[in-house]
Amino acid sequence: MKKETNIANPNNNIVQETSLAQDIVQLLLKIAFIILVVFLIFTFLYGIVRVNDVSMKPAIKDGDMVLYYRLDKRFISGDVAVFEDDGRTTCGRVVAVAGDTVDITKNALKINGAEQISQDIYFNTTRFKNGVDFPITVGEGQIFVLGDNRPQASDSRIYGCIDTTNIRGKVIAVIRSRGI
Repeated sequence: MKKETNIANPNNNIVQETSLAQDIVQLLLKIAFIILVVFLIFTFLYGIVRVNDVSMKPAIKDGDMVLYYRLDKRFISGDVAVFEDDGRTTCGRVVAVAGDTVDITKNALKINGAEQISQDIYFNTTRFKNGVDFPITVGEGQIFVLGDNRPQASDSRIYGCIDTTNIRGKVIAVIRSRGI
């Protein structure tokens, strides 16, 4: 009878340990790369902000997270813009762009003389006592925004047209955090 002997290769364990260490290093590098890519995407392309007011209710409620695209500064009527106002970030629906004339008469919003009727706005558009004087013409590089919750909104009726330098981006998604 022939006897088999297993001779252990002491170098085999070293090869396996080195391979495991290399795999861990590669995994950590991949994770770091993914984190870097996500960081760059949310720094330069997209942004996310929590809305802490009721100006856009019911479309965007207090406490909702808003995902916005930073690179598109071309707005049309109906877009929702994220912008800075007195150090706080808020949202508003674009109703007029450069060259448009905005007038708010008794319970009516007029853009370039035409009365605006929207099915998604549940409140009349009124002037604020301490707001801007109407009619107002939107300048180049500016937009005029109104909140959907017109009676309680802090919008262009108070602080006038918004410069595109104060605009962070265009809303592309709303992440509802309450009342689901």
